[in-house]
Amino acid sequence: MATNTTPADTNPVDLTFRFDSGRLCLNVVASVGGRSKERLERWPEPEDLGRWCVESGLLEEAPSVTSSELVAARALREAIYRLVQAAREERQAAHEDISLLNEWAARASLVPELAPNGRHLFWRAEAPLQAVLASVARDAVDLMAGELIGRIRECAEDSCSVLFIDASRPGKRRWCSMNRCGNRVKKQAFRKRQRAAEAST
Repeated sequence: MATNTTPADTNPVDLTFRFDSGRLCLNVVASVGGRSKERLERWPEPEDLGRWCVESGLLEEAPSVTSSELVAARALREAIYRLVQAAREERQAAHEDISLLNEWAARASLVPELAPNGRHLFWRAEAPLQAVLASVARDAVDLMAGELIGRIRECAEDSCSVLFIDASRPGKRRWCSMNRCGNRVKKQAFRKRQRAAEAST
């Protein structure tokens, strides 16, 4: 049975899925929040993974997800996270993580299909959830072996652990989202200056 690791007093806003990392595989990694502090699981139940598949734009309908499939999806997610962190820290990745990623990447992935109107794209697969995870794994393989691996950053907001692609020219982007974490930090800094000013008077 899947274990719910989400704190009972979690703000519902923090449970919303994150799709602002710039890569499919990093959006999967972002289904866990607060990795450096109190872990926030955004896939606490099988149906949450199914909902993620739809909200990510990969599937039109939520697939049926079993508890064992949720465990497998989480295992792939964590392997990708460890592989990315190993690359960022320029250390050797675990053989088990590489093997798991390659195993998933070798499976049948989503197939693009043009809609009858000739303008919209759909994704199809005989085994939708398996295909989604295979597509995620292939994206991770492409990221790990490509030049963008050196552009992966971790959000500088204390309560956020989202990894994202820094596509800015100087390569000094600090927040996964300026509208979300960037503004949160600015507001915190403003309140801190305000309290300091009030204390001095």
